[in-house]
Amino acid sequence: MTTRSGYDDIKLFAGTGSPGLAREIGEYLQVPLENYDLVQFPNENLFIKLLSSIRGQDVYLIQSLGPPVHRNIMEMLIMIDCLKRDSAGRITAVFPYMAYARSDKKDQPRVPITARLMADMIEVAGADRYMTIDLHAGQIQGFFSIPGDVLTAFHILSDYFLDKDLKDAVVATADLGFAKKGRNFAAKLDLPLAFVEKRRSGDKVRARATTVIGDVSDKDVILVDDEVLTGGSVCEAVDILKENGARDIYLSFTHALLLASAVDELAEKPIKEIVTTNTLPIPDAKVLPNMTVLSVAPLLGEVILRAHEGRSVGELFNE
Repeated sequence: MTTRSGYDDIKLFAGTGSPGLAREIGEYLQVPLENYDLVQFPNENLFIKLLSSIRGQDVYLIQSLGPPVHRNIMEMLIMIDCLKRDSAGRITAVFPYMAYARSDKKDQPRVPITARLMADMIEVAGADRYMTIDLHAGQIQGFFSIPGDVLTAFHILSDYFLDKDLKDAVVATADLGFAKKGRNFAAKLDLPLAFVEKRRSGDKVRARATTVIGDVSDKDVILVDDEVLTGGSVCEAVDILKENGARDIYLSFTHALLLASAVDELAEKPIKEIVTTNTLPIPDAKVLPNMTVLSVAPLLGEVILRAHEGRSVGELFNE
């Protein structure tokens, strides 16, 4: 039976980059995950075979592009090609985290714009649409010629802190580059905003946190960022916030890349609670006692349903 979108039933496929999240989305939609064979040959080439026809179906491939990055990218591209060659009615690539999103411009001579290359590869493989969460830079949407839904975990994270009803608190960003999103976070919580300023001194390549712009003295602080990989920036921010008199510090971010060294560093810092999401799978070994992981499955599930039924996604956010 077709819907207003003109396609048959929803078919969900889970890549190996985010199986747990895909299962949650399937449970939300009450749609089973489709089975397929995936073989890696001794030369590391991948082979995929669908176990049932998806001709004319509305297909959603869920594959986050975190580590192992290049394996996950190739697996997604091969799967999209496979779905296209089986005459899927529509193929939507759902990658909650997009690899290479920081390579979004030529900020020095003789370098690539790899985020644009990623968009090109996804389109050439055969995707008709894409869906992602919290791109590092909004202009990446312009790299795609196909339509897509660029979602945000902002409401999930901010609602969590609204329920905490923190008194005499302030929102802070780990650097000035996150200022606009930090301002939105502060506005929703009706809290003041502060910034951690970073500067390069001498011939050091890495910028260091040097000061706090705004008043954090004797206040609880919600430190916000988009992703944490090494933990260097946020750990420095925690230190300087404490030096400026902050009370309890809460750390909030969307994408938990979390190298092992980052987990060790975060464990040693005076952070009351770390709040993140499952856009990337987080192994049990990386889940600290003070870490809360919020699920993006209901968000993605609802957007998939609305896309399938041809209904507005903006209405979810009163847009």
